[in-house]
Amino acid sequence: MRTWVEAALALCLLCLPLAARADSCREMQFDGADFSVCEASAGADLRLFLNGPDGTVLGSFDAVSTALAGEGRRLAFAMNAGMYHPDRRPVGLYIEKGRQMADLQKRAGPGNFGLQPNGVFCIRRDGFQVTETLAFDAQRPECQFATQSGPMLVIAGKLHPKFSPFSEAVNIRNGVGVSADGKTAYFAISNDPVNFDTFARLFRDGLGAPDALFLDGTISRLYAPDLGRDDFGFQMGPIVGLVVPAG
Repeated sequence: MRTWVEAALALCLLCLPLAARADSCREMQFDGADFSVCEASAGADLRLFLNGPDGTVLGSFDAVSTALAGEGRRLAFAMNAGMYHPDRRPVGLYIEKGRQMADLQKRAGPGNFGLQPNGVFCIRRDGFQVTETLAFDAQRPECQFATQSGPMLVIAGKLHPKFSPFSEAVNIRNGVGVSADGKTAYFAISNDPVNFDTFARLFRDGLGAPDALFLDGTISRLYAPDLGRDDFGFQMGPIVGLVVPAG
């Protein structure tokens, strides 16, 4: 009996590091396509980044990393976090460290952002939420960080009504979904071109997220040392990143 108990205890101890690594990245397949998925848990230091200390747009993972180095911290992972104007200003609502820097946009418009319903990703002190724009406007939750984008991918467990599984509009896409209890945020990027329907079902059916938001396509990029990823390209607008101690 003692041998069995010791063996069981040893197995549990081996499992602890895996269970503790809720904030990590992995590759996964869904519906015949490859995706990279990173998770952040409630209470983690998840932030949005736009401007540096001098007021200029950071625009890249390297610039964010340099800014964090002064704090003795680094990025565990990061990705682009919403659509932006040519000067890198956010298209919709943007809140950083509790300060609103761009207004909520409630009107339908051209492009993916204006494909109603769109929504807001909010980082609260006690968790996360993805909320349709008009519902967010009615609730006005207290967000430490928030970014508006569109379209919504999943709304209360249902796919955006304008998505079709037969759509031939495929692209590299990235987005964010939140668990039903608001304690886990899932950040996903497709490694293969996919349509909106497939991408939305990844969050709902593959990750179990009842609410999810499209962040962007074409310029979608990921920084994930766990996966050997440090995508580069033109300067970005808002960036979302999980911050951890350096070293």
